[in-house]
Amino acid sequence: MRKLIKPQKLSPGDTVAAISLSGGRAGDADMLWRYELGKKRLEEVFGLRVIETPHALMGSGYLYEHPEHRAADLHWALENPEVKGIIANMGGDDSYRLLPYLDYGLIRSNPKIYMGFSDITTTCCCFAHAGVMSYYGPNLLTPIAQSGSLDGYTEAAMRRALFSGEVIGQVEPCPRFTPIEWRDLPENEINWQKSTGYQVLQGSGKARGRLIGGCWGPLQQIMGTDIFPGRELWEGSILFIENMSPYNSTLAGLHGWRALAACGALDVCAGLITPVMNDEECQGLLKVLKHEVRREDLPVIAGVDFGHRTPMTVLPVGALAEIDCEEASFAILESGAAERGMDA
Repeated sequence: MRKLIKPQKLSPGDTVAAISLSGGRAGDADMLWRYELGKKRLEEVFGLRVIETPHALMGSGYLYEHPEHRAADLHWALENPEVKGIIANMGGDDSYRLLPYLDYGLIRSNPKIYMGFSDITTTCCCFAHAGVMSYYGPNLLTPIAQSGSLDGYTEAAMRRALFSGEVIGQVEPCPRFTPIEWRDLPENEINWQKSTGYQVLQGSGKARGRLIGGCWGPLQQIMGTDIFPGRELWEGSILFIENMSPYNSTLAGLHGWRALAACGALDVCAGLITPVMNDEECQGLLKVLKHEVRREDLPVIAGVDFGHRTPMTVLPVGALAEIDCEEASFAILESGAAERGMDA
């Protein structure tokens, strides 16, 4: 996988833009409280100044009707010298509609921190297509504006990846987790569950490669387009894939793995990490790897915390990473962001 341009790190006092490139719920009347909570968290926990892009709070209906305005918001944030980072308000299901309006040269010439997950996979692929690192990690509405308070695991992951020029190092599994909760629950009513940690599904030894991937649904939407990752990105990479079958069906998850096989990603990658999967989902993945692409040697670790639950880590797309099957561990071997004034 080719090396991507690494944006400069954030510092307390920096201005970041909150953006709605996918769903527009942040601007809906019943969700504005949650946007304000997430904005307050970024300001109080990280010392950032948060501003909205021009159309970020126009609401779901307006932003669905105007994908060109969502793209214009990204261009606005990239060109604004005051803005040092861009954080997605939420995911959704139709970011592919931005593709005709995006200026990839503008992304490349203005590399900035850009973070989100779920449908934000599509725009992360746009950044990779432009040759720029992005960050598969927390959205503002969730988990940054999660009920109670921002959990320590998510906060620490954001600090290591976005605010430091030092090597990220070992990414430990979270000690506890909870499903995404859209209600404003008090701390004592949050349903925290004990994490089971990482699980080695197959493989041995260590595998190194640069991180590429995201959520399978958005990847499926952009297959056949210029921004769908090509062989030069899949080859020698560590794939991180969230197949989302708990939200759909095990069969849909199996179709996702088979599509990755069909496009050649599973043939040429160096390793694979996934969030938590149940036994049936694990067996579906192993079936594809062992019997359909003959990659029973591929190191695979499940349970890495980048899925649709709280807390979650931050995965810099394009960063060098390592899977260690003997230790059941996962590490990122470089910094998530560049020091100010230094070339990435």
